[in-house]
Order: sequence, then structure tokens, then C-alpha cells
Amino acid sequence: MKDGFIKIACATPDVRVADCEYNAQQIIALAKEANKRGVKIVCFPELSVTGYTCGDLFLQSTLQTASNKALLKIAKKTEKLDTVVIVGAPIAFCGKLYNCGVMIHKGAVMGAVPKSNIPNYGEFYEGRYFSPGPVDWSLVRLDRDENTYIGSDMIFACAEIPELRFGIEICEDLWVGSTPSARLAAGGATLIFNISASDEVIGKADYRRTLIKAKSGSLACAYAYCDAGIGESTQDMVFSGHSIIAENGKILAESERFSKGLTVTDIDIQRLCHERRRMNTFESADRLHKEFFRFDATETPLERHFSPTPFVPEDKEVLDGRCQEILTMQAVGLMTRLRHIGCRNAVLGLSGGLDSTLALIVTAHAFDMLGLDRSGIQTVTMPCFGTTDRTYTNACKLAKAYGATLTEINIRKSVAQHFEDIGQDPELHDVTYENAQARERTQILMDKANQCGGLVVGTGDLSELALGWATFNGDHMSMYGVNSSIPKTLVRWLVSYEAQVSQGELREVLLDVLDTPVSPELLPPEKDGTIAQKTEDLVGPYELHDFFLYYTVRLGCSPGKIFRMACLAFEGRYDRETIMKWLKKFCYRFFSQQFKRSCLPDGPKVGTVTLSPRGDWRMPSDASSKAWIAELEEIEKKF
Repeated sequence: MKDGFIKIACATPDVRVADCEYNAQQIIALAKEANKRGVKIVCFPELSVTGYTCGDLFLQSTLQTASNKALLKIAKKTEKLDTVVIVGAPIAFCGKLYNCGVMIHKGAVMGAVPKSNIPNYGEFYEGRYFSPGPVDWSLVRLDRDENTYIGSDMIFACAEIPELRFGIEICEDLWVGSTPSARLAAGGATLIFNISASDEVIGKADYRRTLIKAKSGSLACAYAYCDAGIGESTQDMVFSGHSIIAENGKILAESERFSKGLTVTDIDIQRLCHERRRMNTFESADRLHKEFFRFDATETPLERHFSPTPFVPEDKEVLDGRCQEILTMQAVGLMTRLRHIGCRNAVLGLSGGLDSTLALIVTAHAFDMLGLDRSGIQTVTMPCFGTTDRTYTNACKLAKAYGATLTEINIRKSVAQHFEDIGQDPELHDVTYENAQARERTQILMDKANQCGGLVVGTGDLSELALGWATFNGDHMSMYGVNSSIPKTLVRWLVSYEAQVSQGELREVLLDVLDTPVSPELLPPEKDGTIAQKTEDLVGPYELHDFFLYYTVRLGCSPGKIFRMACLAFEGRYDRETIMKWLKKFCYRFFSQQFKRSCLPDGPKVGTVTLSPRGDWRMPSDASSKAWIAELEEIEKKF
């Protein structure tokens, strides 16, 4: 349970209708299997102790007695497991019968949550046997020696982990407008377990997925939906055992339909709590009855998949759609700004690198939306000491392919004069040597914009802003930064998508830009004319930094937790020492370079992470990174 991770499971056992002894054995066996895998909470389908399809047998006292006996047997046989077991069973109370989710732990039946919404339509006829559950909790007797609580407003809370609270709802409770889970989440439940017996009909599986994703997202919770499967009566219905576990709008695990066994994943409770704290509109009302349970302190062996590219969808079809959407959003942002100020010209520094290429793509799309001639895109290439033939040539080809106006201004003489004015040795390739070039380029762009009544389009991306990898009042500044919320890993895919939908020379030059090493080209090239200054050799791989950035800003994770996840996400690509080195570098630069982010020009937010001081990120420029670095150094000592 370290770092807020807890392993949970949905279990679909083999079922024999009305054979409670057999069903208990199957539940016990799967509970023990789940415990061996480190699962802390496992849930079973609706009425799994009796079978869902018992019909009028539910009204027989013999079945009710057998069910209670089976519940106590499950409790006895799982008392040594450090796993909470949730099963479905009928509970008789005060002259009525309730369809309940029963929580069992350490040999005790700790509570029974009755179904709130009883379907009595179509193929469902539950109103014949069951009553809607009472909201207020009461004591109910299972046998002579065993009592438990019953009530729909009940939350089960872990004594060791205050954030770990779960509630139970049953099948139909998910499908109605006012779900019990909303009340449970407002009462502090971060996990919702839905034990279900949802029959399978054509198209229902997709709708089920949509409901569960939406519910987990709107409640900022983990939602585990456990479905009845093979073994239920097929007299009138077929059950598929379609279990789904989602977290905050994303499906983490899903069983194959018409299968049985365990569906296991790791839930990040800290992430859910962070999301709720971030959303000040999340309703909270801590008024529900709580039953406390205890877990042994263990570290969850993680099985969860962590994408190494959290900003980039792993599914190609989804990625293509995302790229089209992002390019459109960027272009609409620029189009709106140009139209508002009545501007028909845009000025853009074109280096032949990835970022300026993306900015040109966006500007071209914005001009097309406005019906403006692309010749109004005033691109300027400004070769200097570090410019290579490759990037220079690509810049020229890009301007021509997009129909933009290209101006070449060689800045060697002006920078050399500046060095003479300030007494800078041109052979000293220090930060002054580099930044003087960047600031000279920005001055030229701003003055060119004044000449033509244009707007300077910024090219810097989100990853550079996070690391402070920009010259203050140099490439750091523009009149509108179209790439300001696009991380470097996504920049590459956006340019790749543009190449994919382009033809001829434009496609060829875009592919060559993608194949060019990322560099500011501020130092002289190698003797063979190739790029000498490679950004990722200096600050680290952007794919690592983008991973660090996402989990730092979007989810508020500690550096130790980020390190743990990164080791899993990049296993086989980077060793622990390399990840630690660049994570420490990220923490240092992220704090020390905030002053550059505090005075950013305008730019459109297109994703869930942005560092605009007017939007999602407000941080003092003089905040200390000491605690973050110290946490990593403690981990490093254990290597």
C-alpha cells in the first residue's frame, strides 16, 4: 500500500444455482488465490452465494438458511487472509428480504449493504422477492451468535489508510440517474464496488463500459464492476462475467466476456484524493455510517501498466484523432487572436527544428481558417555560429512548401558587434555566447513584426517551459505562444501526423525534420558539419522529463512515487541510476526556472497540463526544491 497503491480484484466464480455450499467453496478458493497475488479487496457478483437466477426459491427459508450458513463459512475460511471479501447474498430482516453486498474480513461479517433500486421490468423481476434497502443502518442477526450491520448508507474505512474508504452498490444502482455511489463518494468513498448480475444482450457491453468510465470520472473514484457469469441459469438469460475496473474515467482492467476467474489491477488512492482536492466543486459530506477494518502493512506488488508517454495515446487510431484535434485547437487559438486585433501578418522564426516547424503548421492552418493568403506568414531564418546546412535547408524548404514568405537575416555580424560592445570573448562559448544569439533573434522578430504590422508567433513548447530551457527575453518571449501547452513528446507526433497527411516535398522535409536531433544550435557544429549541441545530452531525455512533468503537475505525485512508476514504465530502456539522475535534474530545474514561467506570453491550453501563471500553475519563483531532492537522495542511498 506504499505510495497509495492498493491491489483490488473482481472475481467471477463458477456457480451452481441454489447450491450455497458449492458456491461458498468457489468463493473461498478465489479469495485465497487473490490473497496470494497481493489483492487487498476482492468482490464477487450479485447474489454469488446463492446464484442470481434462483427465482421463487429466494422466498424459501431453506435457501435463506443455507445462504447465511455459507456466509459464516466464507468468513471462517478466510479469517487468516489479509483480504477483504465482498460477496452477494439475500438477507432477511424485519419481515423483508434484501439483495445485499456483504463485506467479510478477518473472520467477521462486518456489514451488509442492500440494493437500493430493484428492477422490475423487461427480463428482471426482482420486485417479486426483494425490497429496496433501508438507508439508515440497523443490526441484523445472521444466526444465534453472529450479528452484523445492514444499511445502504454505509462506508467501510481502513484504519491504517484514512483515504482508503469504499462503498458498495448493486447492479441496477449504477444504471439509474441518482446512484447511491454519488452519495457514497460525497461521504468519502474513494472506491465503489458494484456487484452485478447483468445479462448479456447485443450492444450492452459498450454501454456498460461507457457508464463505468463516466461514473468513475464524475465521482473521481475507482469503480469496480463485478459481473455474474457462466453457471447462472440460461432459462431466459445469458450472463457473460463482464467485469470492469476503472479509475477516474479510465478503464484499467477488463475481463474477457464469457470467462471466469480474477480481474486484477492496482488502484492509486493518492491520485484520486489529489483529484478531489483539485476539484473544489467536488461535493463532500462526511455523514455516513462507517465500519473500520485493518490491513497488515505491506508494499503492493504493482501489476498496473504505466504508459511511458502519458501525454501521447498508445492507440494509433486514438492518437491520430487526438493530433487532428490538437492542431485544430492551436490554430483556432491563433486565428481568434489574429482576427481580434485585425492582423493579417504573422512573424515566425523558422530554424528547421521541431518546435518552429509545428508553429508554422499551426500558423498555416490558422491563415486558412481566416481565408488569408499564406504569403502573410513572414518566416525569418537567422543563421549564426551553430546553424547547420541541414536545418537551414529544411527551414527554406518548409517556408516554400507552405507558401510562406521567407527572409534570411544572417546575425553573425550583429552578434559579433554585440560581443565587442559588451567585451565578450567570442572564443568563450559560455551562456552569454549562447543567449546573445537567442536575444538577437527575438529582437529581429519583434522589429519585423512592427514593420509589417504583424504578430510574433512563439515556438517554445511545454517541456522547455518546465525545464526553463529557454533564454529569458529571448526565445522565451513572443506575442502568442501556440506551443505553450504541447510537451516535446507530443510535438514530435503532431509533426509526424502532418507528414502523414501531406504529400510530395512537404512530406519529405517534415520527415527529415523529425529525424533531426533536437538542438538550439547555439554552439559551432562539428568538423563534419553535424549538430554539436544536442539538448537531450545536456538536460536529459525529453520522454523522461515529460513523464516527470505529467505526474508532478497533473497528479501532484511525490518524487519518490514518480521514480517508482518511471522504473516500471521505462524498464529495459533506462536503469534506475539514469532515471534518478534526470529526475533530480528535473526537480532542480523545475523549481529554479519558475521565474521564466511567471511572465509567459499568452498561449492556448489544449491539454490537462499547462504552466501558464494565469491558468493551471501558480508557484512562487523563490520556492525551495530541498524537500523534493532530499526524498530522492534517501531513495538513492538504498541503491
